[in-house]
Amino acid sequence: MSVASLPVEPFDLVIFGGTGDLAIRKLLPALYHRYIDGQIRPESRIVGVAREALDDNGYRAQVRAAVEAAVDHVVPATLDSFLTMVGYRPLDARKADGWDDFAAMLGAQPDHVRVFYLSTSPELFVDICERLGGYGLNGDNARVVLEKPIGRDLASANVINDAVGRFFAESQIYRIDHYLGKETVQNLLALRFGNALFEPLWNSAHIDHVQITVAETLGVGRRGSYYDRAGALRDMVQNHILQLLCMVAMEPPASLAPDAVRDEKLKVLRSLRPINDSNAAQFTVRGQYRAGAADGQGVPGYLEELGEKESRTETFVALKAEIGNWRWAGVPFYLRTGKRLPSRVSEIVVTFRALPHSIFDASSGPLLPNRLTVRLQPDEGVKLWLTIKHPGPGGLRLRHVPLDMTFASAFGVQQPDAYERLLLDVVRGNPTLFMRRDEVEAAWKWAGPILEAWEASGDTPKAYTAGTWGPSAAVALIERDGRNWTEDAP
Repeated sequence: MSVASLPVEPFDLVIFGGTGDLAIRKLLPALYHRYIDGQIRPESRIVGVAREALDDNGYRAQVRAAVEAAVDHVVPATLDSFLTMVGYRPLDARKADGWDDFAAMLGAQPDHVRVFYLSTSPELFVDICERLGGYGLNGDNARVVLEKPIGRDLASANVINDAVGRFFAESQIYRIDHYLGKETVQNLLALRFGNALFEPLWNSAHIDHVQITVAETLGVGRRGSYYDRAGALRDMVQNHILQLLCMVAMEPPASLAPDAVRDEKLKVLRSLRPINDSNAAQFTVRGQYRAGAADGQGVPGYLEELGEKESRTETFVALKAEIGNWRWAGVPFYLRTGKRLPSRVSEIVVTFRALPHSIFDASSGPLLPNRLTVRLQPDEGVKLWLTIKHPGPGGLRLRHVPLDMTFASAFGVQQPDAYERLLLDVVRGNPTLFMRRDEVEAAWKWAGPILEAWEASGDTPKAYTAGTWGPSAAVALIERDGRNWTEDAP
């Protein structure tokens, strides 16, 4: 049995916002997967907390339906056994009703690791932590998980971090970004630092540029009211995409100890060249989708989904970022994310520099640069694009083809969901894949001036048709440098 599959010690996991979309669609099915793999001991407890007036049986019925919808080939007896660990408490973070009984319930198992997962609006983080502290539930065996976004800007992030920090030590706070739990992100470490092939070439002398794309085909749907207060930069760039950039660009850590990895990520964030009102128009593009088509069906525009006549919120962002250090000087990082794009894909594309001289004549075909594509979704895997000779007689013809490793086919197993790894890492007390406070601050210090520049400009986001790759200005952003966005076929 591998270390990763060893059972964790008994725990109590309390999910505030336990009836919400994240809990029902992701967290509880992830816990069920870990249970059937033998990593969760049956004496552990999983408690959903929300304001709805449910009892244990009512909540278990919701969890049963969620697991059956998310998991293939559910074994009824196993699911019944899992549900015996699940309970529910109706609580309001801003009212005292029910908190005495809740504290007594947790106090019945004082030796259990206690994990409080705050899957709620950030406005409730402080109220919940204050309640937990007031009832003495924040002892040394307690951990608190904070979902993004941590604030709307640096000032509000500091307010949240200061307030939560009054009741929990930094070592007890786990700021979660589920992208860091994805198998392919973990493989970035193995690819770079476990292969002599890559790390010697992982610098400006050999890499031409890097692209990071997180594309969604869906619109805002029911998240419209939240999304219109956030926008693509707050929702995706400031957290997910910057964390991916850090994993690509960081220096080799001395070890895989949590702070060794996070120290190197922090150095990258602090090395990002500023984008502000002096250069935001040159290095950033923001867009907003209009009516178009998705999956062959007509779809409404953002304003129609929102039910508003106007909005300056961006649903698409493209950025040109630069890292001011010796390894990456002169290497642009092109970042883009958006809703209602042609395909759902998250990937990192590292394009190496062209050969300085070709020995092949023009009739052999183009000699394209090598390219490494690390795909996070939908089909996690790695492709290394190489130039080879096309088989057969008739002269030497060059082909650009990938060495393709899709994890599901290479290993013959279903890849675990990111939350499966991250939830148990919290129980184990392993913070490697979670953001430290100084990382959050550094990310906001870089992203904040971009938001301020957009606000000061008074410009509205550029329109793009749903089902396309964003506004034409995003194409111009990269083509001005003589490059193109890469869309590798799945």
